[in-house]
Amino acid sequence: MAPKALDYESMNENVKKVQYAVRGELYLRASELQKEGKKIIFTNVGNPHALGQRPLTFPRQVVALCQAPFLLDDPNVGIVFPADAIARAKHYLSLTSGGLGAYSDSRGIPGVRKEVAEFIERRDGYPSDPELIFLTDGASKGVMQTLNCVIRGEGDGVVLLFHTTWKRQQIGVLIINDLQQSVAQARSKGITVRAMVIINPGNPTGQCLSEANLREILRFCYQENLVLLGDEVYQQNIYQDERPFVSSKKVLMDMGLPFSKEVQLVSFHTVSKGYWGECGQRGGYFEMTNIPPKTVDEIYKIASIALSPNVPAQIFMGLMVNPLKPGDISYEQFVRESKGILESLRRRARMMTDGFNSCRNVVCNFTEGAMYSFPQIRLPPKAIEAAKRAGKVPDVFYCLRLLEATGISTVPGSGFGQKEGIFHLRTTILPAEEDMPAIMESFKKFNDEFMEQYEDYRGYSRM
Repeated sequence: MAPKALDYESMNENVKKVQYAVRGELYLRASELQKEGKKIIFTNVGNPHALGQRPLTFPRQVVALCQAPFLLDDPNVGIVFPADAIARAKHYLSLTSGGLGAYSDSRGIPGVRKEVAEFIERRDGYPSDPELIFLTDGASKGVMQTLNCVIRGEGDGVVLLFHTTWKRQQIGVLIINDLQQSVAQARSKGITVRAMVIINPGNPTGQCLSEANLREILRFCYQENLVLLGDEVYQQNIYQDERPFVSSKKVLMDMGLPFSKEVQLVSFHTVSKGYWGECGQRGGYFEMTNIPPKTVDEIYKIASIALSPNVPAQIFMGLMVNPLKPGDISYEQFVRESKGILESLRRRARMMTDGFNSCRNVVCNFTEGAMYSFPQIRLPPKAIEAAKRAGKVPDVFYCLRLLEATGISTVPGSGFGQKEGIFHLRTTILPAEEDMPAIMESFKKFNDEFMEQYEDYRGYSRM
């Protein structure tokens, strides 16, 4: 009998080729161990609430009222909900065509897109057009929509920039040299490079790009005729003062002509990160800069096939970009909650960096931003040989052993395309602050025992 359409042997080969290390072999093994009763610490994905972060009160109050609008008619509603939450819920319900249960425009609720545009204008100091902003089910859906328009077939490619351990005074030169080499290598294989992706602040590295870095990247995109996809979902997650977040759009506009009118840019943001951490709500947006109107119409057409982005998430997005202001009843509580989350994340970033750097053959840059640490693990030759015998990539071998010994679920650096012969792992900095010392102690104990097992002698070079 001939294979059926959805038998494994006959399904789309491109689906089988997809690899996603964040929820790959390590995650599947962690899930198995969890079913067997082992305590697992899932640091493989930036999922703040799953690791104990409490939701912000005010946005949940507003969305609760939007979800159950009959509460607004209850004479006692003012006893349970503050007046500013009630007012904001009425505002957002007035923007919908039938409450949260009705489809919105396929680009998102016009009034919320206007709030996003106003947020961008306040942030960057340049105008933003709501007609060029699409609300999406998380930033990832917007990235998929954009890539589907950019990539025409197997002959097209995208260059992805990671920034890790480069010296600060050389970072601009090193970035451009690496980019030129990557693009030249791709073109030598017959690939047409059409776009560049940057994640700033960085994932997996936790590093931040400076304005000078961004200028060089934008100039490179201009020279090479690449559209820049700027993933800026971690823009609230900054843990140092030397390199504050600056958007790609602001730098592009500051550069002036010809760059400000020629470089195509799509920027992404979300409610899933920052001090909101509302991953499960699936709220995001993208803004298009220098994209021709006919292309925007085609993107709108594709968005229309999905009918509507998640409407409750659009409300969360509106609340994020149009936050409470001084004098609002709930303002002080909101500031107290958000500031507490960010200050704790800054402390956890330092605790994790210091913890990794106290371990044998482990070196880690300070997590300047985002939600991740990306330590380099200097694996001894014997460990690499043992990994090969086990049929594993060396850092996958290390991370699996770490998982089995400690329950800490991480992502091997090989999942991010690291340089050959250099090994990393990625972990979030999201475990509860009170749990962090025990987690890092557990990691150190495992790592030092692992190195003891596979080293030929003590004092193996850290670099």
